Amino acid sequence: MIVLGGNGQVGSAAALRLAGAGWEVTSTGRAAARFPPELREAGVGFVRSDRYSASDLHSVLRAGADVVVDCLGYTAAHVRMLLPYAAGIGSLVFISSKAVYVDGRGRHSNSPEPPEFGGPVTEEQPTLEPADVDYNSAAGYGPSKVAAERVLLDSGLPVSLLRPSRVHGTGSARPREWAFVKRALDGRAHLLLAHGGRGANHPTAAVNLAALIEFCATRPAARILNSADPDAPDGLTISRIVAAHLGHAWAEVLLDAAAPDGLGDHPWNTVPPVILDTSAARRLGFVPVGSYAETVRAELDWLVRAARSGDPEGVLPAPGEPGFARYFDYAREDAWLATVSPDDLRPPGAMRMRSRR
Repeated sequence: MIVLGGNGQVGSAAALRLAGAGWEVTSTGRAAARFPPELREAGVGFVRSDRYSASDLHSVLRAGADVVVDCLGYTAAHVRMLLPYAAGIGSLVFISSKAVYVDGRGRHSNSPEPPEFGGPVTEEQPTLEPADVDYNSAAGYGPSKVAAERVLLDSGLPVSLLRPSRVHGTGSARPREWAFVKRALDGRAHLLLAHGGRGANHPTAAVNLAALIEFCATRPAARILNSADPDAPDGLTISRIVAAHLGHAWAEVLLDAAAPDGLGDHPWNTVPPVILDTSAARRLGFVPVGSYAETVRAELDWLVRAARSGDPEGVLPAPGEPGFARYFDYAREDAWLATVSPDDLRPPGAMRMRSRR
C-alpha cells in the first residue's frame, strides 16, 4: 500500500492506522526529516517523493500497489498523473472535501456567505461545477476538487472518494482548537461566543478519517462517502470540552445578533450550521474510532506541550497570523466587558446571553 502525502496530518494518521491493521505501508513525502517517528516505529516505510513530479510519481507507482491513498490530489491534472499506472493499482482512496457541496443559491463552504443546506448534507447534495482554476483560492478549491473527482469516477478504477469536513488532530497545520486552548492557557476569565455559541461546522477527526480509509481499502469499490465525527458539537460545546480537558473555568458570555460584528468569533462560528450526513458509511458497516470529545484529547495535549515548551517545532499559529489573530483581541473584549454590569455576568461555567447595542 502507498500513501501519497504520508508526512501530513491525514496521511500520517492513515499510514499509522493501516500499518496497525497489518498492511505493508509505504509513505511518500518531500522531506525525510518531516517523516513522523511514530510511523517508522510502526514499520511504515518512507520514500522521498514529490507528489506533483511526474518522474517521482513514476518511481513510486511503476511497480504497482494493492491500494493507493492520495492525500495530495487537488485538481484534475493531479489525478490524471495517476491514470498511466491504473492497471497496477488495485484500488484508490482519494481525499476530497465537503467544499464540493453547493446549496440552492450557489453558496459553498468557502463562499463569503455561508451555505444553507436545510439539514445534514448527504452525498446526493449537488456539487459545484468542475473547473480548472487556482485550487489555493477560496473560490477555486471546491471546483478543483470536483474536477478531480470527475476524472477519477470516469477512470473505471475502484475509487473511494472521501469528503471530510473540518479535520482535527495532532500534526494539524491549522489547529482550530488553538482558539480555545490559548485562551485557557492565558487564563482568560470570560469567553465571549457569537450567536450564543450555536454556530457549528462538523469536525472530522483525522483518526476517524483514517479508519474510513482503512475500511474502504479492505472493501474496494467505486463510491462517495462523507467523513465526519459521529457527533457535530457546536462552538459552545467545543469550548466546554477544551476547558474541561485543560481544567480551566471561564464565564460564558453568549452573545446575540445585536453584539458588535466579529465579537466572540471562533472557528466553528458557522450559522446556519454545516453538518454532514454520515449514514452512508454506517450502512456499509463502518464504525468510527470515537466522538469529537474522545478523539480531540491527543490534539489538545499536543498543543499544550507545544505552548509550554516554547514551540520549538513551530506547530502553533504565529501570534499575528490573520486566520487566528481575531480570536485573541483581548483588548476589544475587555473594553466591551467594561460596559457590562458585573451583575449581568455569572460565575465561570454558567451561561448568559448578553449583548450591547
